[in-house]
Amino acid sequence: MNRDLLEKVSMGGTMYLADEERYGKMEYVRCGKSGIKLPKVSLGFWHNFGSVDNFENQKEMVYTAFDAGITHFDLANNYGPQPGSAEENLGRILSTSLKSYRDEILISTKAGYGMWEGPYGDWGSRKYLMSSLDQSLQRLKLDYVDIFYHHRPDPDTPLEETMNALSDIVRQGKALYVGISNYHRDDAKKAAEILRKNGTPLLINQVKYNMFDRWVETEGLLDALVAEGAGCICFSPLAQGLLTDKYLSGIPAGSRATKNVFLHEKDITPALVTKIQNLDTIAKNRGQSLAQMALSWVLRDGKVTSVLIGASSSAQILDNVQIVKKTTFSSEEIEKIERVLHS
Repeated sequence: MNRDLLEKVSMGGTMYLADEERYGKMEYVRCGKSGIKLPKVSLGFWHNFGSVDNFENQKEMVYTAFDAGITHFDLANNYGPQPGSAEENLGRILSTSLKSYRDEILISTKAGYGMWEGPYGDWGSRKYLMSSLDQSLQRLKLDYVDIFYHHRPDPDTPLEETMNALSDIVRQGKALYVGISNYHRDDAKKAAEILRKNGTPLLINQVKYNMFDRWVETEGLLDALVAEGAGCICFSPLAQGLLTDKYLSGIPAGSRATKNVFLHEKDITPALVTKIQNLDTIAKNRGQSLAQMALSWVLRDGKVTSVLIGASSSAQILDNVQIVKKTTFSSEEIEKIERVLHS
């Protein structure tokens, strides 16, 4: 992307100048009953922002996202690789070219998965959460984050301990809001009740949701969050790339499926490829790519506040944000999609 008009040379370096029209390009949705609005499309740093990735490309993606009106950047303590390096890289950008825009950006991070060796670097103890956030703030070069999440339920730590730690983190001024991630309905309701009694209401639950993985619907989580006054943000909306044009003809060389980490070759059956092809036809008839339709579908009924995208290039971000003006579906389109998904 050519940024000649948006950068200027200053004291031997470059200073980023944000697009003045950025807020007109995005739509913002109130997060539950809070005062916070999230962009319909948020940028996740799970992949492609680590120490092994090109830093100049990372900067370009962050600039492109912000220019497109994406004001929410989502991280976790262990995002990389190496763990922690995604926070370090964003910290470099926030402390330099984006420093003057800090109050226009919403930064979230999490703790709950393994981050360091020993009994205090994983799960949901007060010790781990508070220590981890202190480390995250150092890497991000920030005094506070906007949202701090517990990344997954801990079956061995009392929920009260975990939620009370989140509440105390807000009181300490190290986070403005608290969230939970990967919590199912009953645990989410219990967490929300504790946080509400503490005077630090649950802002949001971050969960996996896409056309091929609809557990949040079947167990009633989305409706429960609405009832609690909390928002929902969804990761993996493209099902690790399945809901893109990558697998229309099978499994391409070098794809995630060939690496057998989060997506496995054995799962991409001929029947699944046929579904992907049929969904692609529906998308084309809507004037969208399959990926765009899949993102729009997650936002279709207003129960999801924001969809969390990953990206490896600025072009992908620009392609994804085109969904903002097209997140509604006709009843006929919904019926066609449901028939394909249940075939």
